[in-house]
Amino acid sequence: MRVLVKGAGVAGLTVAWQLYRHGFDVTITERAEKVGLGASGFAGGMLAPWCERESAEEPVLTLGRSAADWWEAAVPGHVRRRGTLVVAAGRDAGELDRFARRTSGWEWLDDAAIAALEPDLAGRFPKALFFRQEAHLDPQRALSALTAGLEEARMLFLFGADGTPDAARYDRVVDCTGAARIGSLPDLRGVRGEMLYVETPEINLSRPVRLLHPRHPIYVVPRGRNRFMVGATMIESADGGGITTRSLMELLNAAYTLHPAFGEARLTETGAGIRPAYPDNLPRVSEHDGTLHVNGLYRHGFLLAPAMAGEVARRLLAEQAQPERRAS
Repeated sequence: MRVLVKGAGVAGLTVAWQLYRHGFDVTITERAEKVGLGASGFAGGMLAPWCERESAEEPVLTLGRSAADWWEAAVPGHVRRRGTLVVAAGRDAGELDRFARRTSGWEWLDDAAIAALEPDLAGRFPKALFFRQEAHLDPQRALSALTAGLEEARMLFLFGADGTPDAARYDRVVDCTGAARIGSLPDLRGVRGEMLYVETPEINLSRPVRLLHPRHPIYVVPRGRNRFMVGATMIESADGGGITTRSLMELLNAAYTLHPAFGEARLTETGAGIRPAYPDNLPRVSEHDGTLHVNGLYRHGFLLAPAMAGEVARRLLAEQAQPERRAS
């Protein structure tokens, strides 16, 4: 079966990889000139289903708990299985208790255990939650590695002006174009996420750290070479413009609260992306006018894309085994 996958973000690339692994002939199209220029490139890359359960429904945990294994198999060496550390400033200590009540899979750490895990945070927080089973990856590097693997397998990529082939030449089309479908897919909306990168040799972190705050919770993800991603804004808007000054100040202030060394860090990059979401904030595989759509990944792109790719593969394998069902 020849399959056209539209979109080379995390959804499109995971679908393409899953279909390739099942023997499908896949072509991937992308309106941009390369992968990773959309919302996927601004992601935190945290494979943290237990933490995400704090504000998400149960399917995020059940569908996402195998994501780290999927990514390790697809792009070996890119997954860092070091867990997630969740902390709160003294005045916000109650946020830790609230977080614990809403989640599972954690263990309490005292100040000595925090220092053993992250020495540069020694003495800064009296207690923390540690989600040992969680992992993270660098989105840009993971997407590049997935692309390289597909190209090595001779799957065809069409970028930019070449990225609009005749869909009639394919047996099936899978649309993974995310926010581009807002307005054409029922109930799909945009949620704006903003992030920034800072660089400082004054602090070292080994894993993502979430700082809880009643209004401005953030995460800081180490990217190596003294670089850190700071993010977590969730704004109900489809405005894809640059980061706002309010968000910039809030993210930087929160990073400074985590560690004063971030106050002297160099700001090297900012970005904003539109995350497509359905009313329940859960992704869907749906069919409209003969096209399969994978959309609504919200803030869980790298976490839930493998599960959505698996569902697409199961559907197409069933159609391939019983072609009369598709014909009817």
